[in-house]
Formats: sequence, C-alpha cells, structure tokens
Amino acid sequence: MEEIFFFVLFYTLYIGIISTLIKIIMKISHIEHLGIAVKSIEEALPYYENVLGLKCYNIETVEDQKVKTAFLKVGETKIELLEPTCPESTIAKFIENKGAGVHHVAFAIEDGVANALSAAEAAGIRLIDKAPRKGAEGLHIAFLHPKSTLGVLTELCEKKD
Repeated sequence: MEEIFFFVLFYTLYIGIISTLIKIIMKISHIEHLGIAVKSIEEALPYYENVLGLKCYNIETVEDQKVKTAFLKVGETKIELLEPTCPESTIAKFIENKGAGVHHVAFAIEDGVANALSAAEAAGIRLIDKAPRKGAEGLHIAFLHPKSTLGVLTELCEKKD
C-alpha cells in the first residue's frame, strides 16, 4: 500500500509540474484520468478492485484505437486500464517495448481540445493528433508527443454534450 501512496504522490507532483507548464497556454480544469497499459483487464481488475478497493464502472472497446478500456474512479480522477485488442495496437507495442504500466496522463480542457492543440502547436509542442478524435466514454481527445512533454504522453480531453 505504501508503494501505491508514493506512486500517486510522485505522479501528483509530476502532473502538477506538467500542468503548470501547460496551463500557460491551455485552460485545464483537472486531471481527467491516468492511462495504464495492461495485458489483460480481466487479470488486472482483481488488483484494483480487491486490493485497492476501487470499482470498475465502465468497460468498452474503442475499435479505431484497437483497445479495450476499463474505468475506475479515485475521488474525482479516473484510472483507465488499456488492453490491446490486437498485436498492431499502440498499447500492444507499448507493453512489448516498456512493459505494462503508466501509459499517459489525460487533462480535461475547458476551452476545447481544438483550441488547446492550436495553442500547443504554436508553442512548438509536437502533436500526435492534429485534430480531436473520438475516444472512450464519448470524449473528444488528442495526444501530445512525449518528446515535447518531458517524456510523458499527454492526452487532452473534452466532454461533448
């Protein structure tokens, strides 16, 4: 349990630093979720539910991203477990190269992902997505390249009504 506390503390501090840097050009309201790559959601859920006491409230497949997702809540922040649905999935490649673990940090954007992408590009940030696309839970999402974000794959999210 101590390891998890220190892990969350480290990421909270790290995310605070990233958030401070990004807030200069973006309107971020909160950390939307932490994406965690797993080989199998079915095998990972007992740890999150039975050991950590979290509850999975949604499982869905995002076909175009070749990923199955499971969502759990910790306070107002979500954890997104990401399971590859095929060997060509970016999550499968991530696990093959780096192993299972933290994949990305996602921030909720108040003034729209498209605006945030424009601001990031103007600031010299390398974009993975040039325009928002549909993600899990009906969010519009886009990613910033980790080579421009201090090594952290950064996801920008907005809820569409």
